[in-house]
Amino acid sequence: MDKIQDEIIEEFAVFDDWLDRYDYLIGLGEGLPAIAPEHRTEQYQIAGCQSRVWVDARLDGQGRVHFAADSDAIITKGIIALLVRVLNGRTPQEILDTELYFIDAIGLSANLSPTRANGLAAMVKQMRLYALAYANRTEPRND
Repeated sequence: MDKIQDEIIEEFAVFDDWLDRYDYLIGLGEGLPAIAPEHRTEQYQIAGCQSRVWVDARLDGQGRVHFAADSDAIITKGIIALLVRVLNGRTPQEILDTELYFIDAIGLSANLSPTRANGLAAMVKQMRLYALAYANRTEPRND
């Protein structure tokens, strides 16, 4: 995951201006695969986001979590696309153990409005909650 985070940092380092970074972020959101319509419901919506954001997660047969996400706001969609890129296809424990240092390294948290920053924190929290649920489900039980 560090390799992917480092790639993201390099990609954003090309841009000196935050308007250019926002444009790049919007482009990343446009490349996010569509979430299934049945997951664009309140059940999958993240509380605490200014815009509407939906996240779903599935555990595959190899014990890796796969995320699907969408948003009705273009910048937020780019942000969730970055999170999916870093966390997708990882084990629940990897997701729980990973420090998402790219967020501060690219200046994302410093350049978001307070409500968008709260939304970012809510997205990360929800993705980690999915990982925690899957980690607890796959641990051997001693009862």
